[in-house]
Amino acid sequence: MSNSVNISVETTCENQIREITYDGVEMYQAPPTLSESLAKCAARIDFSKTSLDDLKKEEKSAAAATDDDKDANQFQESLWPWDSVRNKLKDAYTEICVLSDVISIAKDKRYLVLDPLLENGDDTKPIVQVYSRKKALSQAAQVLLSGAERLRNAHSEQRSRNVSDFHIELLRLRQNWRLKKVSNGAIIGDLSYRTAGSKFGMSGTFEVTKAEEVLDDEGAGSNTNSSSGTSSTTTNNGMQLKASSALRVIVPAELQGVAYIKVITQKDQEDLCTAQVNLMGHGPNITAQVGVWQKTLEFAQNVLFCKELFAQLAREAIQLQAPIPHVVIGNQIRATLLPNIQLIISLCHSTSFDSNQPAPINDHDHVLEHSLHQLLREVHFKNSHHPFPHPASAPLGPSKKRMIAGPTAADRESLLEMTKTQTILEQIIAQAQHIFMRKRTQYVLDTLARDVKDPQIVSHWNAMNSPTMSCVKINIVTHGYDAIGRTSLVIHVKERSLKCICRDGRVMKLSYEPQELRDLILCQINSHQISCLVSLARYMAWTVLSNSNHLGIGKVEPLGNASSCLLGSPNSDRMIAVQIRCDPQIDVKVYIARSPRQDFFPSPLVPEKFWENLGGNFKEVRFDKIEGKSFLNKMEFLMASLTSNTT
Repeated sequence: MSNSVNISVETTCENQIREITYDGVEMYQAPPTLSESLAKCAARIDFSKTSLDDLKKEEKSAAAATDDDKDANQFQESLWPWDSVRNKLKDAYTEICVLSDVISIAKDKRYLVLDPLLENGDDTKPIVQVYSRKKALSQAAQVLLSGAERLRNAHSEQRSRNVSDFHIELLRLRQNWRLKKVSNGAIIGDLSYRTAGSKFGMSGTFEVTKAEEVLDDEGAGSNTNSSSGTSSTTTNNGMQLKASSALRVIVPAELQGVAYIKVITQKDQEDLCTAQVNLMGHGPNITAQVGVWQKTLEFAQNVLFCKELFAQLAREAIQLQAPIPHVVIGNQIRATLLPNIQLIISLCHSTSFDSNQPAPINDHDHVLEHSLHQLLREVHFKNSHHPFPHPASAPLGPSKKRMIAGPTAADRESLLEMTKTQTILEQIIAQAQHIFMRKRTQYVLDTLARDVKDPQIVSHWNAMNSPTMSCVKINIVTHGYDAIGRTSLVIHVKERSLKCICRDGRVMKLSYEPQELRDLILCQINSHQISCLVSLARYMAWTVLSNSNHLGIGKVEPLGNASSCLLGSPNSDRMIAVQIRCDPQIDVKVYIARSPRQDFFPSPLVPEKFWENLGGNFKEVRFDKIEGKSFLNKMEFLMASLTSNTT
């Protein structure tokens, strides 16, 4: 017995493929309807052949063509004598049946409906059309007026209500704040950042209750308080604004008011032990003056955030072992950035509000305040987002670098670097030091660019910087001679130092003193003038006899060394000696010597005359009287005049 196997045969698709999309999906053509199938079949009928005789003649001719191929001796029966009569009767019977079906279809009107021919209607009068359109427009206008009346009634009812719906207000409150219902039926909310990763122990709960309805005629002269759902505020013009709400939000006394972190950097050390201590919970309450529970909760949450930030900074200031100890007194933290420069971080919390009192003007640094907020939020993020362990059985907490320290054979120093982290106070001190160093560097560069006209000092600050490091590129060029030579200098401004990278690859580290940067720039200007002078002399076919950036003669320089350059004319009959101090505008001295010497006379000791080509004594040139806008321009005129005299 053979085992039978079921084979699934898929039939071919009857519908044609209309389109194939880019993702490979085939779009099939819809199957034809019954009417389309009927029209297709009717198109195959040749209605020009109306009689059955024609059709039979075609059949006979086709049969005769096939019989020619068959055997000629095949027997063929003769037709019946009454066959033609039978065929005529059969055709008449078929036509009568068709006529009967058409009459029944037209009479019953169940299968086919015969539409009569359209006749030209009588022309209607224009006045009738006007009346009909007017009636239609009046009906449409009545519908619109009834809808507008309903909207007007709903709007007037909404405005007449003194207190909004409690549940609608509660729904809006729940969309933005965390609420829960306790056992006694009260509704409490949470303002803290515990769900975001905060570990601050201060409670941030508030209570939500239903406010009592207050009529317009009642309490017109009553004062605003936090226990009612209606609050009023008096503006400067004396107009009283009233805001009603079905909710009453009760915020703890220590979270009422407005708070912010004030960051100031100052140079003096006056008032070292003074602090402003605000007594929380005293004074008039400004929470009710806001009039909206959303603003009230936002202010309270901001107070909680500022208190958490200041508590974290105060704890770190006490724990850190700084060379100059940090001072925490009351609501102020003082930290030393640089000598005679201090960073003061204060918690300003005010529970009283006076609209007529102008805001105090101070040097509050909003950038550092924003950085403090970002650093605390980064701590919250790290507390709630731990890196996933690799493998899954590893402990939760260590970073990815510490996890791969074993396979990568990390040494003890690398492991110690992984464990080092900076606190919020250390990071904000580093940012404040960097800001101060950047301002000092900008001041030095701007001062030198203003005072030194020749050469020009162009500074390009990098737009993409980090909070603790900036980069500036300095180009020293002479106007009109920038193609001959330029001196580039890159300075990395860090927290307490500067890193200078010269054009020749030398790297110099400077301290926070601005005088060191000024001296470096002046020395770079000195070397720039000498290098450009050497390039200019070569272009003018003069010979560079000697060049020194550290001239050891003359008076002692207060900073750096003097530079010198000795040039010879193309005919070797003129020499120019240039001496440049660190201040190019004042201490630029130019000397000229000629050969042969005019005061040379042969003697018994020196009888040869060729000794007169050694050159005479150098004479100083009044360099400030030479025409020219810059040092190189004047030297170009001087070399050109000396060259023209020799030719």
